[in-house]
This record gives sequence, C-alpha cells and structure tokens, in this order.
Amino acid sequence: MLHIDCRDDPSVFDDIRVIRSLTNIPIDLHIISDSPWKYNAQIEELGIEYVTWQREPLGPGGIDILQIGGTKFGTGIESSTPISIIDPDEGYDYVMLMCTTPGVSGGSFQKENFKRIIEIKNRYPNLKIQVDGGVNDEVGYILRLLGVDSIVSGSFLMNHFSIGSGMLSFYKTPPVGSYQVSDFMTPIEHLPVLKEQDLSFENVLHTIESHRKGFVLIVDEHNNLKGVVSNADLRRGLIRQLDNLVSVDVREMINTDPIRISGDADLGQMLAMINELNFIILFLPVVDSEGKLLGAVLLNNLTRG
Repeated sequence: MLHIDCRDDPSVFDDIRVIRSLTNIPIDLHIISDSPWKYNAQIEELGIEYVTWQREPLGPGGIDILQIGGTKFGTGIESSTPISIIDPDEGYDYVMLMCTTPGVSGGSFQKENFKRIIEIKNRYPNLKIQVDGGVNDEVGYILRLLGVDSIVSGSFLMNHFSIGSGMLSFYKTPPVGSYQVSDFMTPIEHLPVLKEQDLSFENVLHTIESHRKGFVLIVDEHNNLKGVVSNADLRRGLIRQLDNLVSVDVREMINTDPIRISGDADLGQMLAMINELNFIILFLPVVDSEGKLLGAVLLNNLTRG
C-alpha cells in the first residue's frame, strides 16, 4: 500500500488523483482532522481502500462512520491515549497505533507501544492492528512477533539504499538488538499459568484449551518457574501412560528444565539462543535473575505469511 498523511489538507486528494493515474497500488490514507467525514465524497469518488481517522481531534464523543463500499476504516490513537478509548462497536475495521508524533516523519519508536499492542490483542482478539511511526527492521521484526497485521514505514525505507531492499529487510532477522526481551514479552497476566498446588491433568487440559496457546507454565507459590507442559509433552506423557489412562499423572508430563531467557537479554541475544537450538520452539519463558516468571515471548506469529 501507499500510505498518505492528510493533516486536514484537501489538496492531498489532488495528489491521490495523480497517483491513481499512475498505479493501482492500494491507498492507505491517514486523516488528522476534527471533522474527517467531510472528505467522504472524495474518498468514495477515488475508491480509497483504507482510511484512518485520528481519534484525538474528534473529542470525547463517539465516532459515527458512514460505510463506503470498498473502503475499510480505522481509528488512530497516539501513545498517550488510553487504549480504553477503543470501541470496535463504532464500526471501524482496525486500529492504528501512532508510535511517534502523528503526521511527523522521522521520529523514534516509543517502546511502551509493545505492551499496548499485547493488551489490545488480548482485549480485542478479532481487531486488526496497524502500527505507524519509527518502524525499522528491528521494530518490524518484533511487531511480527506480536502479531501486528500491517506496518507503516517511511523514513527507514526512504533512507535505505534501495526501497526494495529495505522492504525485504522486514522479512529477515534484524542485525541489532536495541530492545530487551522484557520490552516486548507477553506479561504473565496474559499467559496460561498454573500454580503447583493446582496441578491436575484436568486443570492442565482446561488451561491449555482456554488460552489456546498450546502450553501451560507451572510456577510455585513465589512465581518461580518450575516447568512447562506443552501439547507435545501431553502427547508423550499419554503415550508413556497408555496402560493407566484412568489415573494419569500429569507431573510426569512436566518439562522441568525448559529453555528460558532473562528479561534483561536483548533481541539479538534471544535470536542467537534460538538459532543454536536443534529443535523448533513456539514460546520462550522469560524469567528474572532469581528464576521468577515474568512472561513469555510467543514465536508462533513468525510462521504467518
């Protein structure tokens, strides 16, 4: 897509008409205005595929989106705006997180947005997420880890020696590690976790099923990580206990020495650890220096196209 910012400037639509005469690449239009609906006629005329209304200029009231055939609408929010303002019932198709100053190119990504993305994914699992602002190859890689649906990148691509090469870099392992694992891990409150005293085969099955992540993390009363039970651990444990399925012992299924990583490690160290393994992992528990569980990095989103 071609992302275009409109800071309440109707001449932008003249530019879009020129673009339409040159290419049929979809347009992704971001409107920053206190009355963005005044451009609906131009949006419909030009068949603009994606339109984001910046939420802050609209004030405290709700959004009344007029549906236009062929156009998907989104709402954009700044890093300082609480995500509680998001209300998918207002009729938009996605939310765009502005991770630098809206409409200003060249800013740095504000890392608190990693946690905001995780929170939105857990509150609204069916809402698509777009991220705009400060997206380079490293940030883009982490956003893929978090399951973001689309990204906007301007300065990184334009300052690259070629735009094509810059775009391809989003599909490669980033060369640096500027962010710590604790910056982008999924925190413990959003993970399938069981206390040792609550361990039972039934509880493990229900926890894995309800969270739909394919594993459960086992902790003691002090939140120290004691092990994991994955779908694979369940399968192997059941095979070992086929002759005694009536009284399955779930403790025999726990991997008491799972691969784990410190929250202080950076992205580069995490990737180096993963690349040294001779097997595939879909999640990576994160602990502090005392072995307490902090969260986990979920890796399954990297398999998406």
